Amino acid sequence: MTNYNWNYPTTLWVGENRVKDLSSACNNLKIINPLFVTDKDLINLPFVKNIVSQLNKNFNKINIFSNFSGNPIGENVGEGVEVFKKNKCDGVIAFGGGSGLDVGKAIAFMSGQKRPIWDFEDIGDYWKRADEKNIAPIIAVPTTAGTGSETGRASAIINKHTGVKKIIFHPKFLPSIVILDPVLTADLSPRLTAATGMDALAHNFEAFCAPGFHPMADGIAIEGMKLIKKSLLKAVNNGKDLNARADLLAAASMGSTAFQKGLGAIHSLSHPVNAQFNIHHGLSNAIFMPYVLTFNKNLIESRIVSICDYLNLDKNFDSFLNWILELRKELKIPHKLSEVIEVNKMNLEQLSKMAVEDPSTATNPKQMTVDDMKTLYKHSISGELF
Repeated sequence: MTNYNWNYPTTLWVGENRVKDLSSACNNLKIINPLFVTDKDLINLPFVKNIVSQLNKNFNKINIFSNFSGNPIGENVGEGVEVFKKNKCDGVIAFGGGSGLDVGKAIAFMSGQKRPIWDFEDIGDYWKRADEKNIAPIIAVPTTAGTGSETGRASAIINKHTGVKKIIFHPKFLPSIVILDPVLTADLSPRLTAATGMDALAHNFEAFCAPGFHPMADGIAIEGMKLIKKSLLKAVNNGKDLNARADLLAAASMGSTAFQKGLGAIHSLSHPVNAQFNIHHGLSNAIFMPYVLTFNKNLIESRIVSICDYLNLDKNFDSFLNWILELRKELKIPHKLSEVIEVNKMNLEQLSKMAVEDPSTATNPKQMTVDDMKTLYKHSISGELF
C-alpha cells in the first residue's frame, strides 16, 4: 500500500513498515530520552525487541516500562511515572493495544501533575485542574485495531480500591504523532482481531447514534462502520491481508475520533464487567451490542436506516440487527454474557449501579436507570433480545 501522512485529528503516519519512522517521530517532537511503554505480553516478542533495538541505535538508551497487562490499574500508571522521572525521560512512545496506549498516555500526562490521577476523571471540567505546562509529548503506535486510543483524549484506568474503570480525560492526552502500520497487526490472532474489530464497530456505532448535532463525527463514524463491514471478516480469515488490516486500523482511529460526540450503554455495561471480571473490552462490547441496539430501537430507528443505506443493507432496523447477529456468529462471538462469566459471581445490583454511573451513560439515546441496566444485564445473560 502507498504511505500517507494525515493531519486529522492529529498527525498520523500511515503505511506498511512506518514503524521504522519512530526515531524520526521522536526527532520531530524533540524527544531525546523517550520512555517506551508497552505491556508485559508484548515486550519479549521478537518484533518488539527488534523495534527497541533499532531505537537504541539512535538514542543512548531506550528506557522501558512494561509492568502491566490488560485492564490496567492506577498503580501501573504511578509506577510508570516513577520510571519516567527516575530516568529523566522527556517523552513517551505508547506501543501496543489499548492497555499499552492508555498507560503510556497516562504516564505522559501524570508526569507533570501533583494531584492523584482520579482527580482528572472525565466529569465536568475536572480536566482543567491539570498543569498543562509539563505534560510530556506522546507518540502512539497501535498493534491492534480496536480501542482507537491512539486518537483519543482519554485513558481507561481501573481504580482497584473501588473496582471501577475510570475514564481519565484531558485534551493533551491526544498523541502528537500516531503511526498506523498494518504490518504490526498482521500476526494478531483471529480471536483478538474479531474482538478488537467489534470494539471499533461499537465506538463508531454508538457515536453515530448518540444524541446531538455533530455531523463531522457522524460522517467519520458511518465511514468507519463501512470499513469494518468491508474488511473485518477478511482480516480474521487472512491476517496477512494488509489492506484489510489498514482498513481496520483506520476504522479504529475513526471510532475514537467520532466518539467525542458520545458513546452509550454498550460501554456502560462493559466497563463494570471489564473491571470486575477482567473480560476483554472488545469481547464484552460485542456481546452487549444487540441487546442495547434493540433496547434503544424506538429512538434510533431512523439512524439505523441511514446506516443501512450507507452499508448497502436493506433499509430497515431488522436488516441491521441481523447483520450484527450474523457477524458475531461468523466471528465466533458468544451470544450470551453467561458464556464468559459465571452468573453466580455477578452482583447485578452493584454492576447496574456502576453502569448507570459510567460516563458513557449520559449520551445513550434513552435515559437510563439502574433498573434499565439490570434488565439489560439479565437479557444478556439469558440471550433474549428486546
